[in-house]
Amino acid sequence: MFFGKPLPFIENFIGALDDGIGEFKPGARLTRIQKRWLMFCIMGILFTNSVCWARFERAGMGQYSMAAISWMFRHSKIPWEILLHMSVRVILRTYGIADGILLIDDTGKKRSKSAYKIARLHKIKDKSTGGFFNGQCIVFLVLATPRITFPVGFAFHVPDPELSKWNKENKRLKKRNIPSKKRTPKPKRNPEYPTIPELSLSLIKQFKAYHPDIKIQAITADALYATSTFMDGTSKLYKKAQVISQIRKNQVVVFKGQKVPVEDYFKRYQSITRNICIRGGEDEEISFNSARLYLQAHKKKRFIIALKYKGEEEYRYLVASDLTWRTTDVIQAYTLRWLVEVFIQDWKTHEGWDALTKQPGEEGSDRSLILSLLVDHCLFFHPDQLALLENKLPAKTVGSLRESSKVDNLLMQFSDLLSMDNPEQEIKRVVQFLKEHLLKPKPSQKHMNHRHWGHFQPSPSLKYRAAA
Repeated sequence: MFFGKPLPFIENFIGALDDGIGEFKPGARLTRIQKRWLMFCIMGILFTNSVCWARFERAGMGQYSMAAISWMFRHSKIPWEILLHMSVRVILRTYGIADGILLIDDTGKKRSKSAYKIARLHKIKDKSTGGFFNGQCIVFLVLATPRITFPVGFAFHVPDPELSKWNKENKRLKKRNIPSKKRTPKPKRNPEYPTIPELSLSLIKQFKAYHPDIKIQAITADALYATSTFMDGTSKLYKKAQVISQIRKNQVVVFKGQKVPVEDYFKRYQSITRNICIRGGEDEEISFNSARLYLQAHKKKRFIIALKYKGEEEYRYLVASDLTWRTTDVIQAYTLRWLVEVFIQDWKTHEGWDALTKQPGEEGSDRSLILSLLVDHCLFFHPDQLALLENKLPAKTVGSLRESSKVDNLLMQFSDLLSMDNPEQEIKRVVQFLKEHLLKPKPSQKHMNHRHWGHFQPSPSLKYRAAA
């Protein structure tokens, strides 16, 4: 797919983004060249599904050279540090959003085993195979509202290398049955390498700093974030928000002075079965029970819910910070956590960054990911999406919006071509560009017609040696 001028909805989005930057920091407004470059990059990601300068150059039919795109990416004084936050502000204003629920999750991006120039690489557990791969871990903060769901922040996680090295050595010594007294003591964590819950907490702080008027009703995350530091920290930031996570079945609660695993506590009581509306859709049958118990790991009372969907054999255990909510409301809020997984899947499939992005260094990873998320935000300005959301109809998927944009781009190119004074000359230019950049033949490695074939027959000089 090739593109020329930016589509009108992309121009509208970048114009609104520039206005937002001007209001927040007047001296950081985008120049005409910067706006044009950002529109070009968004078009490139939409139509190539990658963040690759070579593909952008070919798809853009020579509007920018690869070197020019890279130079703008590295050296242009675009206010990258506030670009995503201002984009979020534009969407909040456009759709009149005043409240919502924050969703947190992390995902891994697999990289080559031999990669070394890409920043923040480390070994990541592969949930599908149980092994490990070399890659990057990204924590996403997503805002779910009654109308739309979209990303509002991200951070790259890197484990403390000294702790990782100690963990590896400690496991090896444990297998050899060496007592703990003779093993190396655990080193202190380096504050330069925050944990995933700590990164999530900093993302929430950033969101509150840039968007203080947005009312957050709840914050949901999976079991990795069920620490007292994270739950108490988020509760201090949003005092009226419910913080919901998940705990293990063997975590200890205190009931009538006795310490028991949470699984054993709920086995004593009959669960309730009820149909509950899941994510505003159809009702599903759920078995649950709840209690407000002292959670030993958190050293305070928490709202704990044992939950099991129809067809499941084992319960999962939710933990919530606010004791005044009803059980069904906590369950319904937690079911919205699935939306962050839908976003991540959409982002990986349709928004370029997970498909092909090789920009080296920390700036390369951060800025290319910002460009990818701007594409997600930009699609909320697509006329089809705007019309559907304003009329309270189901919104289009990212994939269908990309296909619609491709059709719009094709029709616009035909219209521009026919309106030119000399369309034949423009067609010749396009054909020449295609021949030079796409239709140029590449030598095949399968056929031998351009290589030395070899001498595959007996040698007369060796017949006597063979006879001997």
